[in-house]
Amino acid sequence: MDYDIIYFSLFRWNGPYSSISIALAREFSRTRRVFYINNPFTLKDSFRKDPQIETVTPKVTTGKIGFQADEEFSNLVTITPPFTYPINFLPEGKIYDKLSERNSKVIYDTVQQTIDRYAIKKYVFINCFNPFYAPVLPGNFNPILNIYQCVDDISQEDYIARHGVRLENEAVRKADMTLVTSQELFRLKAPFTKNIQKLNNAADNRNFSRALREDFPRPPEIADIKKKIIGFIGNLDEVRIDYQLLKSVALGHPDKQLVLIGPLNNTQYKIHGLDKMDNVTFTGPKDMEALPAYLKYFDVCIIPFAKNLLTKSIYPLKINEYLAAGKSVVSTDFSPDIASFKDFIHLSSSQTDFVNLIDWAISDNSADKITARTKKAATNTWKTRIRQFEQLVEPFLQKKKKNERVTEQS
Repeated sequence: MDYDIIYFSLFRWNGPYSSISIALAREFSRTRRVFYINNPFTLKDSFRKDPQIETVTPKVTTGKIGFQADEEFSNLVTITPPFTYPINFLPEGKIYDKLSERNSKVIYDTVQQTIDRYAIKKYVFINCFNPFYAPVLPGNFNPILNIYQCVDDISQEDYIARHGVRLENEAVRKADMTLVTSQELFRLKAPFTKNIQKLNNAADNRNFSRALREDFPRPPEIADIKKKIIGFIGNLDEVRIDYQLLKSVALGHPDKQLVLIGPLNNTQYKIHGLDKMDNVTFTGPKDMEALPAYLKYFDVCIIPFAKNLLTKSIYPLKINEYLAAGKSVVSTDFSPDIASFKDFIHLSSSQTDFVNLIDWAISDNSADKITARTKKAATNTWKTRIRQFEQLVEPFLQKKKKNERVTEQS
């Protein structure tokens, strides 16, 4: 069935992190129109010095909606709604509910103006991990499918858990279908709906396989490193990353360089003294297109995730990115989903095990192993996920079409 996608996400298009919604939106746009609605900024955000905010302030402060055609993907439009009220600090109750309705109306109006502006007729509405605004579209919008997409255990994110758990469970109940990214999220959300499906994260195979196919000069941060490189790419946050494990890796391998690529948004790395260690390099965040050049020179890649309730629900984006680049990987056994890669990576059950596996992983790089990794990654591309998405939604679309015919005949 031919339809457009209206994708409303917690993850902003020009934000510092990669996300499943951005990756899927890009892939969807290869065959259909996609309208990506960013998480709105609040009035509180307007007082912050942030390049993301400054680029949209002139429009959204006057109540206008920002529409931006994507330069790379011709079928994709990114949309920034006007400012909303900051209400997460409020307790549950009438005041919160009233302001929440007003905030949702901002998104409903944004969706309606998008529909009118681009003459959208048939569309699927997807809300990605943002139950705080317009978790599903009400009946007067009449999308052919209302989908809620759960990508993390919202109860483990302190700030958004305050209202997020209650609102997300309500969103799951109301949605025509709920998509989850991991086995643990399936278990957590299944009690609230009969219509739940798993759609895992994947990788941009075309981009990350460049680490094998192309000759890149060494990026400046690693240009002078002569040692073997232990590499990590991802968000260096406080909850997912085991900083004591990273310190143990650096101490256990003084003959190697630990290179960490990604945004730093906490002080744990300082508390554990990683910033004072000569064999630890922080590069900060990098664009996705720049990452293959770094991966090419990594001798082993790591996933140093802590084992906690949040990581238990994660199917990490980076596993397929690493494998697409043909890299040997050492990971903690933090979730059932990472365990499913046991035939292609080195899984550790303890800190000591993790440190000891690194030398073995570096030597485990035969041509056959590299080929096996890339073949595994090739089964987990965003293109594959789009095909899976279409297979998952088709029965719902056909059922809805049948019900509409019955209604017309009665």
